[in-house]
Amino acid sequence: MTFLTIGHRGVMGVEPENTLRSFVRAEQAGMDAIELDLHLSKDGALAVMHDADVDRTTDGSGAIAEMTLAELRQLDAGGGQPVPVFEEVLDAVRCPLQAEIKDVAAARALAEVMRRRDLVPRVEVSSFHDDAIAEISALVPGVRTVLIASRWGADVTDRAKAVGAQALALNIRRLTLETVETAHAQGLRVIGWVVNTQEHLRLVRALELDGATTDFPEIRRTGRFTA
Repeated sequence: MTFLTIGHRGVMGVEPENTLRSFVRAEQAGMDAIELDLHLSKDGALAVMHDADVDRTTDGSGAIAEMTLAELRQLDAGGGQPVPVFEEVLDAVRCPLQAEIKDVAAARALAEVMRRRDLVPRVEVSSFHDDAIAEISALVPGVRTVLIASRWGADVTDRAKAVGAQALALNIRRLTLETVETAHAQGLRVIGWVVNTQEHLRLVRALELDGATTDFPEIRRTGRFTA
């Protein structure tokens, strides 16, 4: 398969993360896909934000799960950008998306949107949580899924296979050739995150990874010559 360069929360190294401006910038930079994060608001909206609370990335405070969409809309997510919902991202950019879900509840909400808008060809779903991957796989026939891990044991490939994932997204700083070879032998793609330096790109090439998630648009250009 072709090596994929995935924009991390858009291109969060140069734009406010998980905002429409960041996603549009990632698409303009030619990213092969865009990664984003989903949390459910108090009233069930799929809010695009990484953290469980709004404190770090907006001018507000509090847990997303305790705020309505209307309340989230009042926040500045950086540079005057509002907190987007998932369907706004679908309409703002045309490239493939990798949607990270934080729990089973978000999986169920995402499944409804994916079925209604026929998103299986365009949206790949990722999660750190095995049960969330299993849930979306059960709800959306044919969905492509990615199990994410920052730290993992020797069973990480078995975990991915058990929940029907087609790929692993693993922390580049802890990734070993043994893990990559084991995954490839079991038919799993391996994506490294977060790849932001030339040293990381050399490691991507040495490990023969299938893709890289990056904060910076220039990594795609240089990665074409390195990976």
